[in-house]
Amino acid sequence: MNNILIIEDEAAIRRVLKDVISRGNKNYTIKEAEDGIEGWKYIKKEEFDLILCDIKMPKMDGIELLQKIKENSIDIPVIMISGHGDLDTAVESMKIGAFDYISKPPDLNRLLIAVKNALENKKLTKQTKTLTKENKILKKKISKNYEMIGGSKAISAVKDMIEKVAPTDARVLITGPNGTGKELVAHWVHEKSNRCNNKIIEINCAAIPSELIESELFGHVKGSFTGANKDSAGKFEAANGGTVFLDEIGDMSLSAQAKVLRALQENKISRVGSDKSINIDVRVIAASNKNLRDEIEKGNFREDLYHRLAVIVIEVPALNDRTGDIPELVNYFLEKIATEQGNPTKKITQKAIALLVKYDWTGNIRELRNIIERLIILSGKSITDKDVINFSKK
Repeated sequence: MNNILIIEDEAAIRRVLKDVISRGNKNYTIKEAEDGIEGWKYIKKEEFDLILCDIKMPKMDGIELLQKIKENSIDIPVIMISGHGDLDTAVESMKIGAFDYISKPPDLNRLLIAVKNALENKKLTKQTKTLTKENKILKKKISKNYEMIGGSKAISAVKDMIEKVAPTDARVLITGPNGTGKELVAHWVHEKSNRCNNKIIEINCAAIPSELIESELFGHVKGSFTGANKDSAGKFEAANGGTVFLDEIGDMSLSAQAKVLRALQENKISRVGSDKSINIDVRVIAASNKNLRDEIEKGNFREDLYHRLAVIVIEVPALNDRTGDIPELVNYFLEKIATEQGNPTKKITQKAIALLVKYDWTGNIRELRNIIERLIILSGKSITDKDVINFSKK
């Protein structure tokens, strides 16, 4: 149901406008006001989808009312109704923010078209705002999932590097042991970049068989290999305009490395089984828990690809090198896991935290999270030092 307000000091004009707009349309609720002051009272009390407003009126004219609407950021399309000598004023009203204006006496077809366009515009604006709000909520959720916790010198250096690098299109190589949060760093670089409104596509190079990695990255054409029943786009095409995150790139085959190198050099890819080049615009972020310089010496990794990827190198510290962050990480995981499970946050004693700080975290952040979840499940009302001692004996 569309709620429409007609503000016009001439009763006969109000009646004509109401009859024309409502004729054959049961989806309109129409209210009337005889001057700007009465109209403003309605606007403050109710939500309208459209306002038709005369320009020349006693007490408060249409221009004054339109200015009030805009000054109060009220998002309603306003169609101004102007007399023959008011065209200059009507144009002025458009500059202030009126949706349209209609001359008196109103052309009925012109009036109906203006009303239809205004209501469609209102609907579209509302949908856009809803989508924008949903996108903001989604981005907040994504940011929460990839939050970087800690204020130690080691992790602060990583955060500072991200702030400097993210706004550029420079390629980034993220290094560090397993479980340190390399994926998290990649997402932070993407979210703080100019590409954040487009996708970040992740590819775990270690999890894809070597014979399928090229198809996964670059796509394939029908009949290029057994099982290729139709043309298929790869991850690079899917990420066009955004970011490709090549996780564990040290496990990529040499033949796939050669194709990635070409893609980085030429900003073009070819699907498996095709000679046709496809232009791409992606930022590449790579990560590895291996020492790629050692892999180059062993002949497992291309040196030219390494130099293409390692424009900026971000080394993520092991948890044992940032033990000062452990108390904050422990409390973060206690709250996060409780929220995920729909339970109240479990308390932990200072003695228990002290023992966790001293623990040898060979599995890094991933291991810490798993252990906190285990302690939440197996402990009593709170997590004590005895719970941590019992855990460490297992």
